[in-house]
Amino acid sequence: MYPKSFKKLIDYFASLPSVGPKMAERLVLYLFKQDKIALADFGETLAKLKVNLCLCERCANISEDNLCIICLDKSRDQKKICVVEEPLDIVAMERTKKYTGLYHVLGGTLSGLKNTNQNQLRLAELERRIQSEKTEEVILAMNPTTEGDATSLYVARAIKPLGVKITRLARGLSTGGDIEYADELTLSSAIMNRN
Repeated sequence: MYPKSFKKLIDYFASLPSVGPKMAERLVLYLFKQDKIALADFGETLAKLKVNLCLCERCANISEDNLCIICLDKSRDQKKICVVEEPLDIVAMERTKKYTGLYHVLGGTLSGLKNTNQNQLRLAELERRIQSEKTEEVILAMNPTTEGDATSLYVARAIKPLGVKITRLARGLSTGGDIEYADELTLSSAIMNRN
């Protein structure tokens, strides 16, 4: 029903998280209606995504340089590391304006269903950071899901011998939800009441 190039774009958009076939059709149609200059700029920005951005060498957050803006900020509490699953979780945490320490992105969770194993997580990097940066507290801020809980338990056991204080976000977050979608009030409460 659609021209091949139009259908190919729909398929690409439909493969994105939370985008179904109907939404993909709407997105491609919207882009098709844009003027050529705006569309060229969009395409160029998308094409340079992996050229202009990288992962921070220290925490694995999205960055334009070797270190992200959070790691470069000396006013942040250098003795606390909040461990999250993905960079989008950092954005959600930062919106609360309640946490002023550093972050560490694991890059996922342990999940037998997704064939993720502990070697794919950035746990060794976290252990090195705790030792070299003389970290006093590690806050485990994984999503309140079965995979998030299993990953938190695994990380806590791995870093316990390092003698660092280990806390978790309070259970103000709904079980089965994603930190990225939590509202600021709920996430603020979870940060302030961690145990």
